[in-house]
Amino acid sequence: MRKAGLFLFIFISLSAKAQLSGCTDAMAKNYNPTAVLNDGSCVYENTKITPVFSITLSDTLNETSGLVYYDKQLWSHNDDTDTHIYALDTLGKITNRYPLKGVKNNDWEELSQDSAYFYMGNFGNNVSGIRNDLHILRIEKNSLKANDPQIDTIAFQYSNQIEFIRAKANTTDFDCEAFIVGKDSIYIFTKQWTSKKTALYALPKQPGNHTAQFKSELDTNGLITGATYLEDKKLIALCGYSKQLKPFVYLLYDYKENDFFSGNKRKINLALPYHQVEGIATQNGLQYYISNEYFRLKPIINTPQQLHLLDLNTLLQLYLNKENH
Repeated sequence: MRKAGLFLFIFISLSAKAQLSGCTDAMAKNYNPTAVLNDGSCVYENTKITPVFSITLSDTLNETSGLVYYDKQLWSHNDDTDTHIYALDTLGKITNRYPLKGVKNNDWEELSQDSAYFYMGNFGNNVSGIRNDLHILRIEKNSLKANDPQIDTIAFQYSNQIEFIRAKANTTDFDCEAFIVGKDSIYIFTKQWTSKKTALYALPKQPGNHTAQFKSELDTNGLITGATYLEDKKLIALCGYSKQLKPFVYLLYDYKENDFFSGNKRKINLALPYHQVEGIATQNGLQYYISNEYFRLKPIINTPQQLHLLDLNTLLQLYLNKENH
């Protein structure tokens, strides 16, 4: 009887443990109300949203590539040659421009931040995939606003890029246009042109020469071009587009520690045909600003550079309210 009782206890314990993990998001099709531990299995209805507004930006920002929200303003930059950071109001009007002296814009593809610094990603690598000067500029915010920017450099290489073999344009796995900055590290999301996946890498956020360590990979079925991060709420929003220029937002949330692909993964399509979206920013995790570059394909397509506001209240409010309790 003792053995039988022990086996019954083990069986009940294992059964209870199995029921603890599952899809914990009530917005998902396969939500399991008995689940306590999110196992990343949530599946969602196909969703397409229309922006609250879309506003044409100044021609000065026709190649807007990164976007952050800071000090009640939006901040952006161009992805080639221009070495300024621009401050904008939330309707897209440029309110100030700050020159970054002594640096070059080879291919600035993303802007991120922490409380003290802006981080500018000079790591666009789509031409041949063999750049050996990948780096991130760290710009002290207070010095920038005082028009005396203090800038240092975080150089890196990818841990799994062993051979530098020239690739055809727009075919490499080692292109990048998106990253976020956490308390201790920088996390890079690559733009894999052929597989349409993104790979996650981590490196220190301190100046110097570093190796970006490969962590994991996610099939986004699209090209990732921007990221924004609410670290305390375990929420990341990526933006990107398909090769047919159909833009989307890809949400990552309720993940385990810094394993960003372990939690909920939800793709939101945007009703913006032929838009090369490049930047994404948020203040509160519910409303998101995204920007797109100017894109023209004669004789039919002529999409100006724009700022868009997305309202994701209905998709994320339940999760964010839960996180606040």
